[in-house]
Amino acid sequence: MLQTTPLTTEEDNPADVCSAPPPGHPRPDGQDSYTISEVVAFTGLTAHTLRWYERIGLMAHVDRSHTGQRRYSNRDLDWLDLVGKLRLTGMPVADMVRYAELVREGENTFGERRELLEQTRRDVRARIAELQDTLAVLDRKITFYSDATQAYEAERTR
Repeated sequence: MLQTTPLTTEEDNPADVCSAPPPGHPRPDGQDSYTISEVVAFTGLTAHTLRWYERIGLMAHVDRSHTGQRRYSNRDLDWLDLVGKLRLTGMPVADMVRYAELVREGENTFGERRELLEQTRRDVRARIAELQDTLAVLDRKITFYSDATQAYEAERTR
């Protein structure tokens, strides 16, 4: 297998105790060489998406086998899990790529990374507030229709 410079992730920093642990790995470290099709099966992402993530810099260079096939590691799976969480927040791809660049630059970027994540957290909280308001409207409408249906049924059976 070709040796490449690994992507440094938050999991490398023991001070990052607030992050959720990554999901269990299909294989133990040291035996963690996954083909792109295996990663597709584990993550639900498409092969096209995985190659695109690598091309735009969202993923560090992925190791290759002697035949040139991509070989992903547990560390890559952890990174993809984080990227999936960032996608769920609605973080723009450009910000995710910037975050990945900052991670690769090292510890001197902790402040910038924190700022990016804090902005994303503010955006998520705003979306949650909007969704809570929307949920309240739906609850009122459902109650209205439930009450109206009961009244209609009671009127019909008289």
